[in-house]
Amino acid sequence: MAGTRYTLAELARLTGADLEGPGDALITGVAALETAGSSDVSFLANRRYRHQLADTHAAAVILSRGETGSGYDFTVLRADNPYLVFARMGWLLNPGPSPQPGIDPDASVSALADIDASATIAPRAVIEAGARVGPRCWIGPGAVVAAGVHMGTACRIDANASVLAGSQLGDRVEIMSGAVIGSAGFGFADAGDHWEAVPQLGRVLIGDDVSVGANTTVDRGSQGDTRISNGCKIDNLVQIAHNVQIGDHTVIAANAGISGSTRIGRYCRIAGGVGFAGHIDIADGSTFTGMSMITGSIHESGVYSSGVPLMPTREWRRSAVRFRQLDDMARRLDTLERIMTTTEDGDGR
Repeated sequence: MAGTRYTLAELARLTGADLEGPGDALITGVAALETAGSSDVSFLANRRYRHQLADTHAAAVILSRGETGSGYDFTVLRADNPYLVFARMGWLLNPGPSPQPGIDPDASVSALADIDASATIAPRAVIEAGARVGPRCWIGPGAVVAAGVHMGTACRIDANASVLAGSQLGDRVEIMSGAVIGSAGFGFADAGDHWEAVPQLGRVLIGDDVSVGANTTVDRGSQGDTRISNGCKIDNLVQIAHNVQIGDHTVIAANAGISGSTRIGRYCRIAGGVGFAGHIDIADGSTFTGMSMITGSIHESGVYSSGVPLMPTREWRRSAVRFRQLDDMARRLDTLERIMTTTEDGDGR
């Protein structure tokens, strides 16, 4: 191995894949089947792309143990989960730069902040009084770590992200650019002729190994705390409202919105654009397909969908007319059933 180069045999050993064929080829990158070159590793996880195996120029392809076929022009790496092995190889071959510890002169760091000597504070970052930045943390350019924020080991706060007052981060948390953690929740009391803000007095508590995507917002609790548990992965442009509770290892795709005080279980999968009403409970292991709207509690794990699939405009317009007629049609059907029942009873039933 030299730098970020590995032989196929080394990659197989480090990732737990089984090598079928020569392992001395030197690998410098990972790539998709259609773009991979002679020093790249690729993978097949979706059978709809199986036809690309015949034309790929990859040095090796990661295949599932159940994938049949032979006579390939590449070396085969077998794995139970090809995509996972591909991801691990990608990190091995692209480890990223190692930041230099220290505080940049252009950063604004309070004398009352506690910054571990191994942390890196980039230019124009702001660290306020009472903040605690743990070992090997990286605070990017223009990022804000507000008063009383505590973060554990090896956290990364990307450029222009904000972690606001009192938020608590575990170990290995990544907050991507533009995200805001701990802003005030959307709480207003109706005073008749105007709205008055309800104080948002809680915090945001984030566990270990959590990733929060770019421009996502996580509101602090109103009285209690908003909590994101260990291992959760949250995409870009997600809104998480005050007092929401999210269980371990739940994943949430872009543009999802979770209203206040909703409790989402462990190992849930939430696709893009899904919306949750407030004050509901979601069972562990639940999956919601794209654009679903959840208005009530889910007590049993399963796969749930709502919304209307795409169709040609002419068909949609006809269907939209029918939607508006459904209530009247249901009433007419109910009336017809009552008439038929009365008639049958009159015949001696």
